[in-house]
Amino acid sequence: SLYFSLHRTLSRQVMQICLTLMVLGEKLLPAFNTPTGIPRGVINLGSGTSWSWGWASAGSSILAEFGTLHLEFVHLSELSNNGIYTEKVMNIRKLLNKIEKPHGLYPNFLSPVSGNWVQHHVSVGGLGDSFYEYLIKSYLMSDKTDEEAKKMYYSALEAIEANLVQKSPGGLTYMAEWRGGILDHKMGHLACFSGGMVVIGADDGAPEKRQHYLDLAAEITHTCHESYSRSATKLGPEAFRFDGGAEATATRLSDRYYILRPEVIESYMYMWRLTHDPKYREWGWEAVEALEQHCRVEAGFSGIRDVYAQTVSHDNMQQSFFLSETLKYLYLLFSDDDLLPLEDWVFNTEAHPLPVVRKSCLQGEGGTHDKTTAE
Repeated sequence: SLYFSLHRTLSRQVMQICLTLMVLGEKLLPAFNTPTGIPRGVINLGSGTSWSWGWASAGSSILAEFGTLHLEFVHLSELSNNGIYTEKVMNIRKLLNKIEKPHGLYPNFLSPVSGNWVQHHVSVGGLGDSFYEYLIKSYLMSDKTDEEAKKMYYSALEAIEANLVQKSPGGLTYMAEWRGGILDHKMGHLACFSGGMVVIGADDGAPEKRQHYLDLAAEITHTCHESYSRSATKLGPEAFRFDGGAEATATRLSDRYYILRPEVIESYMYMWRLTHDPKYREWGWEAVEALEQHCRVEAGFSGIRDVYAQTVSHDNMQQSFFLSETLKYLYLLFSDDDLLPLEDWVFNTEAHPLPVVRKSCLQGEGGTHDKTTAE
């Protein structure tokens, strides 16, 4: 019948995808062949040779790269029934737990040879961002059984609040960057994901801090919305500052561009799902109108070079994350909550949904085994 024919076709396609992922996973493993088990940033999939980015400080690996493997590698172990991938990312976690962290913070650069931090630059934006995101999401994807990830996340968040979270003279809450103990009062667009990160973890911390986390998430998201609303295009700059009289605005020409980034809209989506405050949909629609007015071109959508210019100049680039993240988060923002519900799915850092791994005891000859939501 047509039904069984389609079922067989889809089953073959799913099997082929799984086999391809396993082959790719095996080809990535040589990157972990370092004295510490911290992978290098670049690998030749043909030869297996790996190396660090030339611009990374002293041959370092980057926190947001080696710290943003956990969800995918654990999922790959689930698909392949091969624990090697989970083992590799758990080794990363063991090292990070063992080494000293300045003021409880995780710097952005780590030597894969010595296992020591290189420089003391800390950022919840670029170079650091998704490491923190993956701690709370690892806990959620494990069906809230990964207690180590939970502990690391809330400890990191406590250190971030103590050292990086600031309040501007105008009352805006933002996350500064930390350079060897000196604060740089800049917040990048990339750091605007953190409103969503804080709100998805609000329920699982100490009960007495739940409202505090909800408030912090709302304040950060509000600040990021202000970075949009204070520009001529109603789109946010790559980075905005809170010094020299600046409030949520870019003061450097090199920070005034917008390349279709998703992080602000990502936080709108999570804030809507978990609070149902209508302002987040209103803010999302403002972004839709701004994208249509300033970024739509004949062949798709383009970034713009200056969000403060009345007449925009396009960069003629449609970044891949615009489709995978920006438009997806907008779609989810205006969808019903039962479309990819957050209790069943976790989005990786590129907004690809991964199923929560349900730990259930199934009776029968097969004994006890794990069951994912997708199954």
